[in-house]
Amino acid sequence: MNITTLTERLRAIKIVPVIALDNAADAVPLGAALRESGIPVAEITFRSPAAAEAIRRLRDADPDILIAAGTVLNAAQAKAAQQAGADFIVSPGFNPNTVKACQDMDIPITPGINNPTAIEAALEHGIDTVKYFPAEASGGIPMLKALLAPYAMLKIMPTGGINAKNIRDYLAIKNVIACGGSWMVEKSLLAAQNWAEVERLGKEAVALVQE
Repeated sequence: MNITTLTERLRAIKIVPVIALDNAADAVPLGAALRESGIPVAEITFRSPAAAEAIRRLRDADPDILIAAGTVLNAAQAKAAQQAGADFIVSPGFNPNTVKACQDMDIPITPGINNPTAIEAALEHGIDTVKYFPAEASGGIPMLKALLAPYAMLKIMPTGGINAKNIRDYLAIKNVIACGGSWMVEKSLLAAQNWAEVERLGKEAVALVQE
């Protein structure tokens, strides 16, 4: 998938659930709950050893769902994610080695930025779709708008502190293509395998961002 197609899909969906799964087997029912809620995308983070297997299982069960591999910290994790079936890579910061590995594998990467130095490093590597992280802790919307003043070409996916109360404010910024959030996929819901509640919260989120 090229970055243009990816950006278009994310802009249509508007919200990316950010997921930390301890049990890879939960990826399939979780993905089904998200799709039923109207969110055909999942960012499965490498905060857990189960990440690559979770991506593989979800890809096998739902070939059309959009899968991001999140919290990818190095080239080895990027390769594992790509081999498991991830559509794109998301990293919390800008690591040139990880970026080069992704570009060599021809898989899009959305690196994390929250300052001009990281933005210029991304642009130098031909990347203009980035993750604003950690969004709220970095200064939230005022900081994002300040960063966008000299870098108006950026396409942004804010993540970190995004919730039902502030997501629409972020999405109102024209450079924002989608927001990462975890309130509909909280660890407690996943641990309880409460897929019905995930679906309910997902539907609420869709209604909120599509208004």
